[in-house]
Amino acid sequence: MGKLVQLQLSPEEARNDDAIRLRLREQFGLSDATQFVWRKRSIDARKKDIRINAKLELFEKGEEIPPIPTPNYHPNVQNAPEIVIIGAGPAGLFAALRALELGLKPFIYERGQDVRSRRRDLAKLNKESIVNPESNYCFGEGGAGTYSDGKLYTRSKKRGNVQHALETFVFFGADPDILVDAHPHIGTNKLPQVIVAMREQILKSGGEIHFEHKLTDLHVQDGKLYEIELNGKIRKETRALILATGHSARDIFYLLHEKGLRIQSKGFALGVRIEHRQELIDQIQYHGRVNDDFLPPASYSLATQVNERGVYSFCMCPGGIIAPCATEQNEVVTNGWSPSKRNNPYSNSGIVVSILPEDLGNPEDPFVCLNFQKEVEKACWKAAGSTQKVPAQRLIDFLNNVPSESIPRSSYQPGYECLNLNEILPPLIAQRLQKAFRQFGKSMPEFLTNDAVLHAPESRTSSPVQIPRDAESLSHPELPQLFPCGEGAGYAGGIISAAIDGMKCLDAAAHLLESTS
Repeated sequence: MGKLVQLQLSPEEARNDDAIRLRLREQFGLSDATQFVWRKRSIDARKKDIRINAKLELFEKGEEIPPIPTPNYHPNVQNAPEIVIIGAGPAGLFAALRALELGLKPFIYERGQDVRSRRRDLAKLNKESIVNPESNYCFGEGGAGTYSDGKLYTRSKKRGNVQHALETFVFFGADPDILVDAHPHIGTNKLPQVIVAMREQILKSGGEIHFEHKLTDLHVQDGKLYEIELNGKIRKETRALILATGHSARDIFYLLHEKGLRIQSKGFALGVRIEHRQELIDQIQYHGRVNDDFLPPASYSLATQVNERGVYSFCMCPGGIIAPCATEQNEVVTNGWSPSKRNNPYSNSGIVVSILPEDLGNPEDPFVCLNFQKEVEKACWKAAGSTQKVPAQRLIDFLNNVPSESIPRSSYQPGYECLNLNEILPPLIAQRLQKAFRQFGKSMPEFLTNDAVLHAPESRTSSPVQIPRDAESLSHPELPQLFPCGEGAGYAGGIISAAIDGMKCLDAAAHLLESTS
């Protein structure tokens, strides 16, 4: 292992290896022959003199630099013990890859299409406002993250697990910079090919992946799961089931409830997606520096408290696009994504309000938050003309409670209707958003501009339902063979945390198989 050092560099120095070597010589007395490898990189833009925080690992000339660790997958699990996984999002895929590491055979069943076929469904959604309820931005190979950005930032404190997940992405084709950047990001244009490489590894090792296979029933006898039903007719025996269906698989919540299995309401967040010109965000965050070759498109993170509830930015997308993420025809939903270069002219971010079950009347109702989410999405759909157009309003007009006469622009492809969001969004959302935007304007004054456009709703921030599981076994307390997993079960909040949870649940399921074999 080399020696770790930390430097503060100018943006120009950080892009120039010779300049870095000069700083290493000046600050540490090292020779120009010293080799260095970036280990962490972050931007400190709090002051006008913007600095790049650099953590470098140093090696002597000729010393071997250790390669990025690679996973060790079993070459052939064709006849190995089986584990069934429902869902091919990050939780499901990483569970399957973990199964290969342990020498188990994963069977993945995914309701949606593979990534290539999924593109056609997204094109119909964007251009014709036709929602395929089984294949869309939320459902399909790779899950919700595949076509909505590929952000890999997580607040998980288990750095070893985070590092392993990031190294796995690199092994399958992601840019090694994700191991270095403080807020790593793959990009919607590059993530699909990474997902395809994961699929090919699973198949090569003898696992199975079945698309257009939707879980429709659980067959339970004497308190034990012994079989699942797919597409209403296909049956598959299973001794361990990883349930990784994502935050929008509402039918799964209803299925579990009908089976008498406990589920519970869970707090989530709902609001709007705001779009600014990226040049303005750069100007604000970089103290006037715009169109800069040495700095990436700027992002922001905003948070405040309004009437005892958090209001915060969510899934901020520099140089991004707002996408339609409905999973049913009679609703509208927004989300955002960015390509790998983040080079679109606009930035967007969710600005959302925390909602707890007790805010909505009956916290004991497991569907109280889900029903609220559905009501808002349907109200916005109706208000905008019962299509995939969204209600939209300029920011200052929203604060002044007047409808906008026009919208300067929107990257949301299905279109918009100029409406007063104060009359569409529930008061507990609209009133908190108004107060929060005014508070955000104090820390970022130029943020409050009538050139900024609000799109409603941003409503799929996380699952509004949680599927309980035992803290030790990670299985459902009433069905030991069922392992609720990832965002859909309420135990993750992004690609990396979902991937980690998938691996963790697979380990638990493997332990069950071993103990009952």
